[in-house]
Amino acid sequence: MKHVVTADRNTHVVIGMSGGVDSSVAAHLLLREGYTVTGLFMKNWEEDDTEEYCAAAQDLADAQAVCDRLGIPLQTVNFSHEYWERVFSYCLGEYAAGRTPNPDVLCNKEIKFKEFLVQARRLGADLIATGHYARTDNHNGARRLLKGCDAGKDQTYFLYTLEQPALQQTLFPVGDLEKTAVRALARHAGLDTHDKRDSTGICFIGERRFKDFLSRYLDTQVGEIRDLSDRVLGQHDGLAFYTVGQRHGLGVGGAGDAWYVAGKDLAANVLYIVQGHDHPALMSRWLFAGEFHWLAPEPPALPLACAAKTRYRQSEQACVVTTVRDGIAEVHFEQAQRAVTPGQAVVFYQGEVCLGGGTIRSSEALAQAA
Repeated sequence: MKHVVTADRNTHVVIGMSGGVDSSVAAHLLLREGYTVTGLFMKNWEEDDTEEYCAAAQDLADAQAVCDRLGIPLQTVNFSHEYWERVFSYCLGEYAAGRTPNPDVLCNKEIKFKEFLVQARRLGADLIATGHYARTDNHNGARRLLKGCDAGKDQTYFLYTLEQPALQQTLFPVGDLEKTAVRALARHAGLDTHDKRDSTGICFIGERRFKDFLSRYLDTQVGEIRDLSDRVLGQHDGLAFYTVGQRHGLGVGGAGDAWYVAGKDLAANVLYIVQGHDHPALMSRWLFAGEFHWLAPEPPALPLACAAKTRYRQSEQACVVTTVRDGIAEVHFEQAQRAVTPGQAVVFYQGEVCLGGGTIRSSEALAQAA
């Protein structure tokens, strides 16, 4: 772990144990470096825990098995109330407003690097650690967030809201490793999680159908699906269930290319779709974003030439960030970006350094469609 500060057995690290292979290996590496380590398992959802939908019980069992194998204690904490108030309620509001929120970003901000840090301090922690694929270093008296060495697993996109105090006290033990090396280390250490499948999807939804889950919390209405000529093509189940660029679940067939969601009219309860993966109505050269957070103690001067991602599974795209007004900034891209989605994060980079990001509010394509 190149980024680890001097370790001795008087340095107590509390690590978030998820029951997955990444946090398992992170704990193993911390012990190997000489830290005193305590595991902490966070339960963030219990509204409708069942064996069918909630994996928390199995994850806790896996975390306990790993801690037993490593010879470290495991504490548990229930943040379900905090998660409901600060993450889930916000997400419901965003879905109802026709946007597509990113619960992972908000969970990291409000739970994993805030409430978790408070709880870790109560346990006597000097530092905290997680199994995220990210790195940190010191630069000009501040802590920088760096991309993980495994480009396919880098998770800095979800970490751009971290505050300096959290960054200063956080270790990312697997950030220097490829995923294959992490699994190999887990296997060599005899950790049962070495071949455990990575979790996917939205944490509070689990394996259930997205529509079935949200329908329990949102008052949605069926409405028309139209093309950009206002020709009625079908019926949607509720605007909250669809996101810009979505292909599946539209129920619209016919000859030619596939259909994709291009926008929503909340007032008229209409879902607009277009035909073709790269239809012009899906492409944007600019976007507006707000709720900015910069990781450095002082925000960068604007205009800022950098690179950005508008979704996790995307390579960085060259752009310029300029000031507009009232906390809203405009981001201009060199190349048009597909399916820029309100509610999602736009995250900025210079080389391997994550600079920060904001929440997408609108885009060129959506402005033209309106």
